[in-house]
Amino acid sequence: MIPSVNKSGDRTIGLLYYLYGPGRAEEHVDPHLVTSFDGMAPDPGRADDFATAIKDLAALLDQPVQALPAHARPAKHVWHTSVRAAPGDRTLSEDEWADVARRVVAATGIDPGGGEPGCRWAVVRHADDHIHIVATLVCEDGSRPDDFRSGKRAQAECRLIEQELGLTVVNAGDGTAAKRPTSAERYKAERRGREQTAREELRETVRRAVAGAQNEEEFFDRLAAAGLLIRKRQAPSGDLLGYKVALVDDRNEDDEPVYFAGSTLAPDLSLPRIRERWSGRQEDSSADDRASAPSGPAQARRRAAAAAWQAVLIIDHGSDQQAAAYIAAAGEVLDALAKTSAAHTRKQLRDAARAFERASRSHVRAERGHDRALRQAARDLIYGGPALGRGEDGATTAMVIDMVAFLVIAAAHWHGRKNHAQQAAAARQAAEHLRAAYQSAAQHPMAVLRHRGRRLSQPLQRRQAVHLRQAVPELAEQILAEPGWRALAATLADVEAAGHEPATLLAEAVAHRELDTAESVSDVLVWRLRRLADLPADATAMPEPGISTPQSARRPKRPSNGSNTRPKKAR
Repeated sequence: MIPSVNKSGDRTIGLLYYLYGPGRAEEHVDPHLVTSFDGMAPDPGRADDFATAIKDLAALLDQPVQALPAHARPAKHVWHTSVRAAPGDRTLSEDEWADVARRVVAATGIDPGGGEPGCRWAVVRHADDHIHIVATLVCEDGSRPDDFRSGKRAQAECRLIEQELGLTVVNAGDGTAAKRPTSAERYKAERRGREQTAREELRETVRRAVAGAQNEEEFFDRLAAAGLLIRKRQAPSGDLLGYKVALVDDRNEDDEPVYFAGSTLAPDLSLPRIRERWSGRQEDSSADDRASAPSGPAQARRRAAAAAWQAVLIIDHGSDQQAAAYIAAAGEVLDALAKTSAAHTRKQLRDAARAFERASRSHVRAERGHDRALRQAARDLIYGGPALGRGEDGATTAMVIDMVAFLVIAAAHWHGRKNHAQQAAAARQAAEHLRAAYQSAAQHPMAVLRHRGRRLSQPLQRRQAVHLRQAVPELAEQILAEPGWRALAATLADVEAAGHEPATLLAEAVAHRELDTAESVSDVLVWRLRRLADLPADATAMPEPGISTPQSARRPKRPSNGSNTRPKKAR
């Protein structure tokens, strides 16, 4: 049950005309009064003379306001909230909705009851799943109601109502969510055949422009390249204070572009909050970043996979401020992946990025600077260019999606521990989209690896099984029964052919993090091993298994004592 409080109106009769009217898209069906402050208010929906009845209802609600001297009347005196049941909930009766309304006006201080002065209010219902409460913000004795933080108070009361009526318990918000599109914005998008409202499209475009950007110039250049109209707000000194953006074809009734400030798109898209992302950078780091830029999308994806894996360890074992920074930067990586991946994975990646946007913000203040590697990974993905859906590009896409999925799951667990219900749910939803994207991306490269595994000689297959049982005895039988075991066996053979100790590297791959959340443990280990051993993700670039590799062409053997530049799992 979701209450949406708005207290900025100045014409009671105007709001009533809308609520009792057909709606913007004829969506108002049988509008009628459910109850009111005294139970005796006129109902325009059932009156013979609609115009007279609606004027009488407005006058009745406005009477305490009009009783005040003109100079003492509040400029914005209309309080309005809708209370909507969650999709799938049963249809509440008139009496149940009336009780919900009374509890909401009491909890918010509009009409507290118990002999305390209250405001006048009325409840209109024009659909099965929600009601509208209209009130005027002057009490019967001329005082103002105690409606401070009425939105949060309404949310808390709705959580109790949900439990008592057996309705869907909605995750409580914390005020860090992006503002939802208004009804007018949604209807405008529907009339024009748009899948998203202008607000949503702008928010997504600005997020992608931020991903991996290093300074204001680059950020605004990306906005312009995306075709947005930009207005900058400057102080008299010339310092930049903020910005607004608009779509070229989104105009008002005066044919003027409709601009949205960054802060109205999302709390972390205001210019000061965007600048925080750059605050941890070293002054001389940009030249180093350009010098080490990836040579293509496959290399960018390998780097992003490595950065994502290190970020998982920080989220699991670092401070809350560090974790918050890495989770925010994970959103940039998802935006960059969605922007640069091939068509068959793009939709699911875009849906994952949209879902995770809610998970990227909380009241835990991000400690910027620590997340530089992950933000650089987002930059690498963008400047590495769009990836093809085949070959090394396609296989490394599967690799990075697999790694980023673990990053998103780690974020969900972190939010869960902090009781950030909405963020945890958003991260879990993003993980579902990533799993779907992974299935599309991994289908061909994993099929190649399974085919290679089936062609291994029996002695070589048995040797890889011995390595598996030696490295991870507790998981060995489960992995051997998975369809992906053949692909893992082929990868272990490639690891061995490249001069590494398969059991040692496999133990390292398993030790990095738990595998309980993996749908296929063997798939996860394939990508971890191929990244750790620096093997091509696309197995077609490897010699056929069983063909010997000249000693001079082999890579140096990894140290068996675990000494390397990767940090060990924190204990």
